[in-house]
This record gives sequence, structure tokens and C-alpha cells, in this order.
Amino acid sequence: MMAKMKLVLFSIVFGGLFATYAQEKVEGMVMEANSENKHIGLPGASVYWMNSQIGVITNEEGLFSIPFKKEYNKLIISYVGFESDTLTIMTPKMVHHTLKPSNELNEVVVEQKRDAVQKTYFSSQNVVTINSAELLKAACCNLSESFETNPAIDVNFSDALTGTKQIQMLGLTSPYLLITQENIPSVRGASQAYGLTFTPGTWVESIQITKGAGSVVNGYESISGQINTELVKPLTDKAVFVNGYANQNGRYELNTHFNKKLTDKWSTGLYIHGNKRSQKEDANDDSFLDAPISDQINVMNRWQYQDAEKGWVSFFNVRFLNEEKQVGETIFNPELDKLTTNAWGSEIDTRRFDTSLKLGYVFPELPFQSLGFQTSYSYHNQDSYFGLRTYNIEHESVYTNFLFNSIIGDTQNKFKTGVTFAYDGYDELVNNIDYSRTDASIGAFFEYNYDNLEKVNLTAGIRVDNHNRLGTFITPRFHIRYTPWEKASLRGSFGRGKRAANIFAENQQLFGSSREIKISNTGGNIYGLDPEDAWNYGVSFLQGFTFLDRPGNFTVDFYKTDFKNQIVVDWENPQEIAFYNLEGKSYASSFQVEVNHELLKNLEVRTAYKYYDVRTDYKSGSLQKPIQAQHRYFVNLGYQTPAKENGSQWKFDYTLHALGKQRIPSTASYTAQYQLPDYAEPYSLMNAQITKVFNSSFEVYLGGENLTNYTQNNAVLGADNPFGANFDTSIVYAPIMGRMFFAGFRFKI
Repeated sequence: MMAKMKLVLFSIVFGGLFATYAQEKVEGMVMEANSENKHIGLPGASVYWMNSQIGVITNEEGLFSIPFKKEYNKLIISYVGFESDTLTIMTPKMVHHTLKPSNELNEVVVEQKRDAVQKTYFSSQNVVTINSAELLKAACCNLSESFETNPAIDVNFSDALTGTKQIQMLGLTSPYLLITQENIPSVRGASQAYGLTFTPGTWVESIQITKGAGSVVNGYESISGQINTELVKPLTDKAVFVNGYANQNGRYELNTHFNKKLTDKWSTGLYIHGNKRSQKEDANDDSFLDAPISDQINVMNRWQYQDAEKGWVSFFNVRFLNEEKQVGETIFNPELDKLTTNAWGSEIDTRRFDTSLKLGYVFPELPFQSLGFQTSYSYHNQDSYFGLRTYNIEHESVYTNFLFNSIIGDTQNKFKTGVTFAYDGYDELVNNIDYSRTDASIGAFFEYNYDNLEKVNLTAGIRVDNHNRLGTFITPRFHIRYTPWEKASLRGSFGRGKRAANIFAENQQLFGSSREIKISNTGGNIYGLDPEDAWNYGVSFLQGFTFLDRPGNFTVDFYKTDFKNQIVVDWENPQEIAFYNLEGKSYASSFQVEVNHELLKNLEVRTAYKYYDVRTDYKSGSLQKPIQAQHRYFVNLGYQTPAKENGSQWKFDYTLHALGKQRIPSTASYTAQYQLPDYAEPYSLMNAQITKVFNSSFEVYLGGENLTNYTQNNAVLGADNPFGANFDTSIVYAPIMGRMFFAGFRFKI
């Protein structure tokens, strides 16, 4: 009875809001400039009023709706790879506008600079979009290195051996993030530890970061948020692009893009990435490599098809990757020392094949209605050993998602519905113990969206899934945005996430230690454990402002993830790593304040403060999460000189990360010389880059990372006896590599 009363009250309150805040709008569609493509829209295009904070992003079909205000009459429409246009709009009306690819123009006229990091004021979800201009602020060699200049994501090293960077959001590591590539799940399962390094930075067109529970359309696994990567498109990417990179520590990379428009309907692109590090680095003289010796070749072929007359658009990708890494002692020789006690070493060989297909159909006479089909297949094979331990995993994955989009009555009331099928087959061997298994699920979802733009936008979704290991369960998600006054956006969200933890693939740093592996088998279906189950709640406030006649924005948000069950990864006993079901409480609270402002002409300042309270009930008691700073500070400065007629200009970028003290897991039972303090001291990291753009086709860049040369002492505990009881490479709270300089170039036509 109480639930029904709440539902009635909810309907009355929001129904009144909807009726009260109906208003005049400019609505329309953004399309490609092709006489045949009358109904092929551009998803993700920016539409905003000049000199205001009022803007929206076009949806999957290229549709938009933006509030009309008499004080603004210049509407700017922009999209990566296309020439921006400015329209004069004096009255509310329908707008169907086409954009021309920038590579077809002899001259580019920029009406207004587009923000490299965009925050939407009108979406119900808290989404930050990072475009290619932001990605170029750092060398950005792969996806894991693409977040150094953005405070929403924290980047940390996962161990002292592999040089792998692990990302965190809202105080939780990447397994609790849904990471997708063009809304198809990508970094998961066997690729969880190293998968972010498998997407080269030059392949990325933009990144969308969603804080809090994501959309039910993308599945049930998202707990703390979602990171979606949009790849460059063959139709709009440069015909030829070459990027070279080298650093003083012997890392070399080369990226090449070759794109060709074959017919009016077909375009294709071939993308080749290679990187190599053969130089042995041991700056801290502990006899262990500071970074791995490695080789990677990564090739992708991408096809884009559009049939305007029949309303079809599609993308097809096929990719192959081969990566080989060697880590461990500097004297280690795999041909002589593999799986012996002659010297401690490790090899991690990964081969991966994946392919995906996306089909979209927009009803020519009903551009607000569409069908979508997504499917992908991947095969991931990792053969590896760490000292005397072996870890091999094969992961075969199939994912299919069918969607239908339409409206209820008018375009203010939209819905998405569909079905999802997923299959994961694992062949996993840990020290010759077989953990092979099969996961399969099928689910259905429905998501409703109400949007009157100026005042209220809400998205409410629910999905039901049946999983052979997780059972049958319901995943609700809800997001709402309210605009209390001009240039302000107040958001709230809650949602549930559920997942099967891959305890070895997600915690491979455990193999680089002498710790004994213990699993508390309670009869569950996943390594004898139960599924992880959590609820995420959050509020966020965004306020745009004008100071010194220049725009800026202020953001404050608070999110909390409350685990109903979690697979606790317990490092508190130095002699073991234990996995067990949560008994008690586990939560992650995140508070962030961020201010962005163009302080001077062409000088942008981005600064943030973050506070984390992440606590779990371990068997030894309630403790803060180890190796995580509760206090973090961030500053990014970006300046660029005005571009000359030939496009020549200078760009300067500086980033500061300051981390407070971090709790270190207990090392009390180690020999005295290997014991660490309870907390690591605070420290700061500084990165900088200078870019010289000579013209629209050629630029060079020079930069440095960890300019303060701060490194962690004793990163490899027990390095003098790696087969002894004190050996541990998993306690890493600061960089292993010291100051490092790099240089590179970009060529495009």
C-alpha cells in the first residue's frame, strides 16, 4: 500500500513539473552533407547557443532539441571531422542541417572554440565527453594513458613489474566500471588487467565518462560508472595519418591510419599500431626491470556503410593483436631460466582477435524511430608465468544486443527496448588447477526518457536477466536532471549492478609475490563464491558562470556505492592473498569539487579536489582500502597561441597530481628490513607537453612525465631473494620510473 502511495505521489509531483515547464524549443536533425543522405544523422554532434552554457548532444539518430531563448540567436553545430556551422535562429522552429567533412574544404573558418572537455547541462546522466583535442594534451599512447589530464578518472600503477596502469572512478577500480567500445562491452574477463593498453590513443575519436549507474541498455555489470570509447570513422578521419613516438627509456611507437571512400555508400580504414621496448631500465638498482621489455602489433580494419535511400547505416570491425612482455630480474634469460630458480622472471604473451558489427536503421519518414543491432565476437589467449607460477587463460566471448527506439506521443517522451545475449567461455589454469567455466545470459530491457530540456529530464530503466551462475535478477536504473535557474543543472541517480568476479584475471599482480592463494569456498557458483551485488547513489550539481568576461563552470558531486555482496580481496596478511564473500559492510564514497575557467585569453585552468572514503569489513576488521589516497588534488593548465593563416601555432600543457597519504597493507610479519610503514607519505606528480603546429598537416611535440623525479623506495620487496618468503611486487603506491622525457610527431593529409 505504501509503495502505491509513493508511486501516486511521484506521478503527481513530476506530472505537475512536466506540465509547468513546457516551453518553446528549436528541434531538428544534424546530418552529413551528401545529397543522398537525407535521413542519415550524426550522433554525438554538439549543438549550443553562442556565448552561453546552453547546449545539447545529438542522439543516436542525429536528433536534437534545445530550448529557445530570445537573448541568443546564434546556434553553433559542430562534430569531430566536420566543419562547424553557425546558424541564425530568431524564432523556435525545426532545423534540418547538414555538415560538410572538414577534409573536403579548402578553408576552415572557426566561429568559436569548442571545449576539449564538454559537460552537458541537459542530460539526465552525469556525462563528461573528452574529444580529440583533449587527448592530444598528452602523448596518449593507449587508452590507459588517456585520462591523465581529466580529474574524473584516477590512474595508478597496478604493480612493480608490468608497468600497467589501472584506472579508478568513484574510488573503485576498473572491474567495477563498464568499459565499452562504441557501446559494446570490451575490457572485461581475461582482458581486464591489460585490456586498456590494447586500444591505441590515435584510434580514439572521443571518450564519454558516465558517473554512477549507467544505462540498462548496456547491461547489468556497470556499478560505479561507464567509460565508452568512440573510434575514428573511415568517412571523417584523415585519408593518411602517421604518428611517431619515442622516449628516453627505450619505448618506441608508430601509428598509421589509411582511410578511403570507396563509393557513395562504402568507406574503409586500415589502422596499424606497433610499439617496442628493448632497453633494460633499472634506475633504482634493485636488480629488477623498472618497465617490461615488450613488443606489440595491433591491426584493425574498419568498414563504414550508409544507404540513405533505405535508411541503413553500419560499421564492421575486425582486429588482431599480438603482445609479448618480459619482466623480472635484469639477468633473467627466458631460454635458460624459465620456471627455474636461476633468476626470477616472467613472460606474458597475449594473442587477441575480435570483430564487431553494428547495424542501424532509421525509418525515413519517422526519423525519431530506429532499429539497432550490435554483435561482437572475441578470442583472447594469454599464456604467462611468474617465477615458478603459471597462469594461462583463454576467453571466448559472444555479445549481441537488439534495440528499438521510438516515442510515446511526442518527442518529449522517448523509449528504448530490446534484448541482450552474452556468452563467455573460459579455459583458465592457475598453477595447473583448472578453473574452466561457461557463463551465459539472456535479458530484456526497457528504458523511458522524458525531456522538456530547460527544466526536467529523467531516464528510468529496468532490465531482467537470466544467468546460468547469477540466476534471474532485476536491474533498475534511474537518473533525473532539474534546472533550478539559468546555467545550472542538478542531477540525482541510483541503480543496481551485478557481476561475476574474475578473481585471477583482475588481480594478476598477486602472481608477482610469494603469497599463498586462499579462496574461502562457500559453495557459490563463481570460484565457489557468490556474485557481486551493489547499489550506487549519487547527486551532482553543475553551474556555469562568466568571470572576467570569460566562461567557466563549477561542479560538485557526491556518489556512494553500497555493496550487498563483494568478493573481498584481502592483502592484509603478508603471507597470503585471500578471496572471500563479504561478511559485514563495504562501501565507497566519493566527493569531488571541480572548477574550470578560461582565466586569460587562450589560457584554460582546470582544477579539482577529491575525497574518498572506501571501507571494507575484512576478517581482521574494518579498514580503509589500501593503496588509495583519501585526498587528491588536480590542476591542469592549457595555453595556445592564436593560429596563423597557415594553421601554425604553439600549445602548452601542464598537469599536477597531488596525492595524500595512502594506507599500506600490513607487512608486520616480514623480516624487519622489508617492513613498510603503515602509511605512504604524500607526494606530487607533474607532467608537461609543448606542441608546435607547423600547418594543418604536420606538428611535433615534446614533453616530460614525473618531472619532480619522485619514485617509490622498495617497490620490489625481497628483491635480493625473489624465491623467498618476503618477496612482493604488489604494494605499489608511487611511480617506479623516474623523470622521463619523450618526443613525437603527427602527420596528416
